[in-house]
Order: sequence, then structure tokens, then C-alpha cells
Amino acid sequence: MPPTRLQRSLRATFLGLAVNVVFTTVKFLAGVFGHSQALIADAVESLADIFSSIIVWRGLVVAETPADENHPYGHGKAEPIAAAVVSIMLLIAAGFIAIRSLLGIVEPRLAPSPWTLVVLIAVIVVKEILFRFVLHESAHAESSVMETDAWHHRADAITSGAAFIGVSIALVGGKGYETADNWAALAAAFVIAFNGWRLLSPALGELMDTAPDRKLIEQIRSLAQKISGVDGIDKCFVRKMGYQFFVDIHVVVDSQMTVEKSHRIGHEVKDKLRAEIPAVRDVLVHIEPLKK
Repeated sequence: MPPTRLQRSLRATFLGLAVNVVFTTVKFLAGVFGHSQALIADAVESLADIFSSIIVWRGLVVAETPADENHPYGHGKAEPIAAAVVSIMLLIAAGFIAIRSLLGIVEPRLAPSPWTLVVLIAVIVVKEILFRFVLHESAHAESSVMETDAWHHRADAITSGAAFIGVSIALVGGKGYETADNWAALAAAFVIAFNGWRLLSPALGELMDTAPDRKLIEQIRSLAQKISGVDGIDKCFVRKMGYQFFVDIHVVVDSQMTVEKSHRIGHEVKDKLRAEIPAVRDVLVHIEPLKK
């Protein structure tokens, strides 16, 4: 039996959480003993990843909670809320890294140790693999919060890559180039901040019930119009709740039609949409009389 959407999502999230715990410890110790501010900054970003993975985990679990009296549309909004929180954490991590990098530039410091490059290479490879895996899983689960978590892993790979370049320059350049890894960390902070803002926008859009892709709305209208007895579609509103959609549609029928028949047509429209588009969780059909 194939794993459910929640099982796949949690598998990817827990894998990322375990990797982040290990790498945070390794990078922090390597940064301290290897005299690399970029590695310490990288460890801070990984620490933010740990908290973000926990938030993603809770967001996924809450989003799958069935509808209740207080939440008749379900708890799907937990996903964009978690995605927004994780995006904000990316922005905060970027700010922290930028501040530490600037402090390292103005303060005297030791050159980083050569062996820290080995740690950085391992981090870059593993994090890039993890990014691709989680992004693939997020596409299957149609989860915005998992996509945000995937980009957290990519951001970690970017900061590690920047640290690798900075440490390499500091080692090759010798005296006078000790702050190269700080400049690299500063550049990485800007990249992380950009990704944080880029991922925050769609999460906020989902929370504000921004209309989904126009193609989906046109598909819904087209399917509804294929039902016998439907003379047209007056209005069609779609809202996203987690990975599911809720549709409000105004169907136009003959004004002389009986209530029973128009009611049956409404059910046919609802059944057709849910059968053809599995992501459609529910459909509210409003019957409009054809104006002659």
C-alpha cells in the first residue's frame, strides 16, 4: 500500500530534522575550533532549520485534522501559516548571519583552518540532495509548507557554499585575507533573505484567499458546463485550504425548471467536479434562473 500524503510529508520532514540536528552540531564545533565565522553563521542557519522543521511537522499534522464545529472548512490553513512562519525565520536567520559577518569583518580574528573545507563539502552535498528530495515530495503532496522547508535546505547549501569560497580565499590569500569567509557569509545572508521573502509572498497570498491559477478556475467552469441542464456559469470562486480547494459556483438553469430537477443538477455538478479534480474538497452550488 503506497504511503499517504501525510506519511510522505512527515517522512521528508523528519529526515530533514535529523540531518539538521547533526549538521548544526558539526558546523558549530567546526566553526569554533576551526576559527571560521562563516561556519558558525552556517550553524545558526541550520539551527533555524531545526525549528522550521518542527513547525512544518506540526503544520502538516494540524492541517490533516478533520473539520469540526469551530473549523467547518477544516484546518488546511495551518500549512500556509507554518510556511509564513518558516519564511520569517529565514529572514531572521539572514539578518543574524549578516550582523555576525559584519562584526567579524571589523574585529581582528584568526584565519580559518583548512580542514573546515571538508566539513563544508559534506554539508553542501548532503543538503543539495535533501533539497531535491523534499522538493520532489512537496510537489506530490502539493504542500506550500514543504516547499518552503525544501528551500530552507537549499539555503543551507548556499551558505555552506559561500563559506567554502570564503575559507578557500582566506587560506590561499594568506595574511590580510582572514575576513574573506565573513564576506562570503554576508553574501549568503542576502541570498537567504531573498528566498525568505520569495516564499513568504505565496504563503500570505494563500492566507488571504488569493485566487488559484486561472487554468484551474477555467477547468472547473468547463466541467460544470458539460452537465446536462446547465445553461451557463454566472460566478465561480475558488479558495485554497492546504492542498485542497473549496469551490463556490453559481450555475444558471432554465427558470421554469422544477426545484427537484435543479437540485439534482447541482448535485451532478458537485459530483463531477470532485471526481474530475481530486484536490477539490467540497463544492457549494448556487442555482441561478436563466434570464430571458
